[in-house]
Parts: sequence; C-alpha cells; structure tokens
Amino acid sequence: MKKETESREKYKQKIQSFQVKRPVIQNCFRAFWVGGTICLIGQGIENFYMKFFDFTKDTVAGPTVATLVLISVLLTGFGVYDKIAQYAGAGSAVPVTGFANSMASAAIEHRSEGLVLGIGMNMFQLAGSVIVFGVASAYVLGLIRYAFSYFM
Repeated sequence: MKKETESREKYKQKIQSFQVKRPVIQNCFRAFWVGGTICLIGQGIENFYMKFFDFTKDTVAGPTVATLVLISVLLTGFGVYDKIAQYAGAGSAVPVTGFANSMASAAIEHRSEGLVLGIGMNMFQLAGSVIVFGVASAYVLGLIRYAFSYFM
C-alpha cells in the first residue's frame, strides 16, 4: 500500500511539469469586465425604455431581458457570442445572455435533425433542467412566503 502511494506521488510530480498553468487572475479579470459590460448594456437598455417608452421601474424588467436575449441570440447566430464566451468564460455565461446563447447554439447545432427532434428536443435538454429548477424553487419559496404571511 505504501509503495502504491509513493508511485502515485512520483507520477503526480512528473506530470506537473507538463500541465498547463491556468491564468486565474487574468480569467477573473476578463469575466469581471465582460460580465460588467453586459450588465452595463442591460442598464442602458433599461434607461432607454424608461425614458422613451414610459416604462416604470416595475414594468421595465421584462422588455429589457427580452432585448438582451434577442441580442444574445443574434450574436450567437452570427458566431460572435461564442468568441466572447471563449474570451470571457463565466462573465458571459452567468448573465441571462449566456442562457440564451446556450439555447440558441443547441438549436443551431441540431437544426438538421428537424424541428421537433432536433431543435425542440436538444434546445430544451439544457433549458429544461433550468426551467424545472426555477419553477420548483419559486413554488417552494412561494409556500414559505405564504406560510410566513399566514402565521405572522
């Protein structure tokens, strides 16, 4: 048993020189500034809708998210969002634009298989789990809120 552990340690030491060193600080900086830029664009769209279309703070969220999703899907279709995601990593995946990108890229990739079995099925393989988790957690939180308002 001891000999096996020693050989594993020697193996780990040998392969360390061949492993790629990850630029963690650089990746964090890229994710931060790209994600912040996406949020800045979203804030600009929100301000635009409130100024020119008379939305209020309570009603502007829906059109803003829909616009960001539309922009993300268009950029995915033109192949631009994938380059942004490659550069920024989580900075482009965490906002709602990353979710739209994952759905659109799955639809584009499987369009040759047909509308239902290709686009529909593969697009919602990823989105299905997110939607189910969102609905289930909203239901549980709604029950908790109702219980607190009922007993308080």
